[in-house]
Amino acid sequence: MYYIGIDLGTSAVKLLLMREDGKIENVVSREYELSFPHPGYSEQNPEDWYRQTLDGLKALVSVVDPKEIGGISFGGQMHGLVALDEEDRVLRPAILWNDGRSIEEVRYLNEEVGKKVISGYTGNIAFAGFTAPKILWMKNNEPELFARIRKIMLPKDYLAYRLSGSFCTDYSDASGMLLLDVKNKCWSAEMLKLCGITEDMLPKLYESYETVGYLKPEIADSLSMRHDVVIAAGAGDNAAAAVGTGTVGRNKCNISLGTSGTIFITADSFCVDSNNALHAFAHADGHFHLMGCMLSAASCNKWWMDNILKTDRYAKEQTGIVRLGENHVYFLPYLMGERSPWNDPMARGAFIGMSLSTSRADMTQAVLEGVAFATRDMYEAAGSAGITPERTMICGGGARSPLWRKMISNILNISIDIPACEEGPGIGGAMLAMVADGKYSTVEEAAAAIVAVKSTCEPEPELVKKYEERYQSFRKLYPALKTVYGEL
Repeated sequence: MYYIGIDLGTSAVKLLLMREDGKIENVVSREYELSFPHPGYSEQNPEDWYRQTLDGLKALVSVVDPKEIGGISFGGQMHGLVALDEEDRVLRPAILWNDGRSIEEVRYLNEEVGKKVISGYTGNIAFAGFTAPKILWMKNNEPELFARIRKIMLPKDYLAYRLSGSFCTDYSDASGMLLLDVKNKCWSAEMLKLCGITEDMLPKLYESYETVGYLKPEIADSLSMRHDVVIAAGAGDNAAAAVGTGTVGRNKCNISLGTSGTIFITADSFCVDSNNALHAFAHADGHFHLMGCMLSAASCNKWWMDNILKTDRYAKEQTGIVRLGENHVYFLPYLMGERSPWNDPMARGAFIGMSLSTSRADMTQAVLEGVAFATRDMYEAAGSAGITPERTMICGGGARSPLWRKMISNILNISIDIPACEEGPGIGGAMLAMVADGKYSTVEEAAAAIVAVKSTCEPEPELVKKYEERYQSFRKLYPALKTVYGEL
């Protein structure tokens, strides 16, 4: 049998076809537009997700007998607000995870209602990226549209709804809405009241590996598939990527260098770090995790290469970087504001420490190191909760750079395992579909059978020492500039 993982990303949907033994048969990608109608805004048309997914599915299954497809599941961009009316029409473009418009709503929740109160309801404090502040923004700024809302969905759940008819979500993705009581895995009545919505507007909750329905007959027929193709709930992209890298079970770690950057640390039971700098979320394996998210990671390097250096030769630009741990230039990677650990949508990127001797390679090195230092900030926050894993898996487009991996290994002083297959959320989605279809009894069992490590990057004591000194300087920069960001 074959299983499909759908990775609904910010710039494209990536579909992966995998045999039950873990062999990947085909990968297809379809892009769609991302809109920035105002500074700090980020939106997409959900219909584009669905249309490109259907087109991608046709190409994906063309290499096998479609009747051999057993199940489909998802890993999707988190936090996005998809609002439907009573006719199931999308009311407005989806407000995405990296949208920063809800500054006032975040202030209201964290300051007027209070961080301790909000954390008590959900296990988390408000961030501009979360869904609840977006709902409040609609209520405050688009009251006529808000009054017409009948269904509220996350991006991947819109695909599940269109493909199966099931109004559903999973605990991992729902954790990032700021509407879920994560510890008790139920919708928070207090948060719903604060946002002016009712529980019937929200989807039914499932574990990521549970069956939510089956592929609609008309869609199955158009793809020459059976009518009993299982649709599993799926997971938020980071939880799905963690499944795909085998980051399941207790005290495991995964670092993702995608458009955004995350550090993902698993736990058997619900826990919260001391300052709510990290997100306390449910995991796709049925347990919990802490996650730090920086809004700009590999996108920092893309911005630097594409917009500033005007080159597509990413690897070549890194060949001139040889003085690791000795760079006097620092880069703050807050191009879209920052979430973990600062929770500051007003933060912005900055280069600091340049002189007349600063070279192009120094600047490129600073960009890569800035992302690695910011990852260390999140790792330190996890340490405040008593969780300090000694090794991590790594995934995402940025993880393909050996240099970047080496920087992260030495800046965090942690061993980095590189998975044999680096398809992240797509593999995780396919594995969740396998569990839903009964091919494996648990997510942990599926990961043990499918995930393999290709190689390991170990920290080097001398380089660790050099980078420790650099990091202690880096960590002083944001606090020094925080007031300036507000004035800018």
